[in-house]
Amino acid sequence: MTDSQSLLKLALPKGRIHDGVRSLLSGAGINVTMTARSYRPRINLEGWEAKILKPQSVALMLGVGSRDVGFTGADWIAEHRADVVELLDTKLDPVRLVAAAPVDLLVDGQLPRGPLVVASEYEQLTRDWLDQRGEPYKFVRTHGATEVFPPDDADCIVDNTSTGATLEANGLRIVAEIMRSSTRMFASQAAMGDPARRGRIEDLVCLVEAVLEARRRVMIEMNVQPDCLDTLVELLPCMRRPTVARLHGDEGFAVKAAILRRDLPALIPRIRAAGGSDIVVTKPDQIIV
Repeated sequence: MTDSQSLLKLALPKGRIHDGVRSLLSGAGINVTMTARSYRPRINLEGWEAKILKPQSVALMLGVGSRDVGFTGADWIAEHRADVVELLDTKLDPVRLVAAAPVDLLVDGQLPRGPLVVASEYEQLTRDWLDQRGEPYKFVRTHGATEVFPPDDADCIVDNTSTGATLEANGLRIVAEIMRSSTRMFASQAAMGDPARRGRIEDLVCLVEAVLEARRRVMIEMNVQPDCLDTLVELLPCMRRPTVARLHGDEGFAVKAAILRRDLPALIPRIRAAGGSDIVVTKPDQIIV
């Protein structure tokens, strides 16, 4: 049993990025089981406890050290000036933090000079951007649905977007990109400064990285005759070198390699042309490099 003093505290995000993080952990064999206390799920990872928080709160709690590890967007870490250690960029939920305004307000595609009313959930990042512009402004703090503020209640907004479709549907045009963000894994400075806790955190990072690497790759296996082996091995873009084993009865060789999924459509015709046969493609669950 692990005593409460040595428990590592994991912060999981609620909202739109929750499912992606939960799927990532599940792929690593870490099950998040919801309970009656819905914000404190059980996880089957010895020595860890979990709590579900808003992504904004994950950044804050990591910054003050009340949570040891957490998943949240890089935008919220930047917004709260959280002094944390970035462990891993999952590349999930990619968004851009942008400024957008009604088309009718723009002058030659740009914001007009003079005082503007700007609405956003991201107060610090918005003020940073506005201060760099050097124009007078009034800031309005929003709490969701920021895109509905213009034109009646704001001249411009700063919000995150993945495709820009919601902004366009509300008659808004992007006029500036402030930063790019994605779901990332962070740790508190205090946790990473403790060698024992740091080691256990790095073990968790290894498990999550293994799932991400497996999602990028497929395992491809094939048979090949001896006179074609060298040609076939040379064209396989594997992680290091392919695994090669003799077939029963010395009838040739079995070749196996983990390749990038995106290379598969172009690679299979080349494998066949090089003498590969009986090709099997499978999906790995984890790949630890």
